[in-house]
Amino acid sequence: LRGARAAVVWVACGLPILFGFVLPVVFMLRPLLGGWESLPWTQFVQWSGNSVRLAALSAAVATALALALAFAARARPGFVTRFVVQLASLGYAVPGAVIVVGLLLPVGWWMTARPESSVGYWITATALGIVWAYLVRFTAVALQSVQSGYARIPASLDDSARMLGTTGLGLALRVHWPLLRRSTAAAALLVFVDVMKELPATLVLRPFNSDTLAVVTYQLARDERLGEAALPALTLVLVGLLPVILLSRTLRQR
Repeated sequence: LRGARAAVVWVACGLPILFGFVLPVVFMLRPLLGGWESLPWTQFVQWSGNSVRLAALSAAVATALALALAFAARARPGFVTRFVVQLASLGYAVPGAVIVVGLLLPVGWWMTARPESSVGYWITATALGIVWAYLVRFTAVALQSVQSGYARIPASLDDSARMLGTTGLGLALRVHWPLLRRSTAAAALLVFVDVMKELPATLVLRPFNSDTLAVVTYQLARDERLGEAALPALTLVLVGLLPVILLSRTLRQR
């Protein structure tokens, strides 16, 4: 396209980016740069540490579960395996608040029946409950990426490996893993970013005195303290750009 038509296309494609990304970022940068010295840097480091720890733990466990499920679906594609994989894939479609309710209701029933039990403490006062909710919601993200990697591995490689005496865990480690490293890294990164941004489940199940960037951004924005909310909000924006950069690099390499 040239001339006026090219200009129209540039404007049509640029306006959503301008109003949806550039201007909001500039709006948040103004109070951030104006009050740079008065920002709560110590608390920001604590918020970031809490977010990174939860995201890294959840990404590692979700990716490991996705690898196990994808390998089981490839090695033994029976009804039970397909059902479990499909059940795990449904989690991403369920809102975080619904997952929290589904997690806390059985805990409440159990605590009513067994008041002396410490299940309620482990679910609500430690990272166990929130990581559990993250796994229910985001294992599907890792599973989709790992299954895409498996789709690019020919079944003939498995047959050749079995003919040479490599089966079971050896097949996964010696044949599949070298070919799945990029897909596994992408799966872990996607889960990491999603956990960093997750708000409803984190808001309810986070351990005491362990606010995350998403929770703090919501609380400050709710109180109309936009200048203080700019720092954690922009940090989440930068983290969210990681999968975009990874995807663009992957497309260029292809």
